Amino acid sequence: MSYCLIARDHPLHGPYHDREYGFPIEDDNALFERLMLEINQAGLSWATILKKRDAFRQAFAGFDLARVARFTARDRRRLMRNEGIIRNAKKIDAAVENAKRILALGQPFASWLAAHHPRSKEEWVKLFKKTFVFTGGEITGSFLISIGYLPGAHDENCGVYRRISRLKPKWATSPGAATR
Repeated sequence: MSYCLIARDHPLHGPYHDREYGFPIEDDNALFERLMLEINQAGLSWATILKKRDAFRQAFAGFDLARVARFTARDRRRLMRNEGIIRNAKKIDAAVENAKRILALGQPFASWLAAHHPRSKEEWVKLFKKTFVFTGGEITGSFLISIGYLPGAHDENCGVYRRISRLKPKWATSPGAATR
């Protein structure tokens, strides 16, 4: 069953599907948030992540890259005690390390992504594994679909698909996009 059908009239999935999923994102902190939510979703349901999203925002300083990059061992211990988020040391460490790595790119995250477009999913996965931590194939693919770099967020007969298409997401501007 597609996410479009699952999300219909669902109190958690519906708003995310209708207003965020697959829409292009240009703000670096919003991109970082989406990547961290995808990392935290690994092994769990997306509903769990959506339920905990506000707690994640609070725990991770609104996903402010500069602030998260400065998190210390004390901050990590605080996060491991926070029942509102996923208390997984590897995922918490990934948030701090990825914030540092994004800032070290030498350009905004959105610009870095755009500079590497277009790529196949396999090429993106290789690049993400080389550049970031805790970013395997599923996480990288889900992240890129969720921000409009790869197709697949919505069924073609979904009204949101048509809205996103008008925004010219990256997947729609890739060579061969008309045949997808």
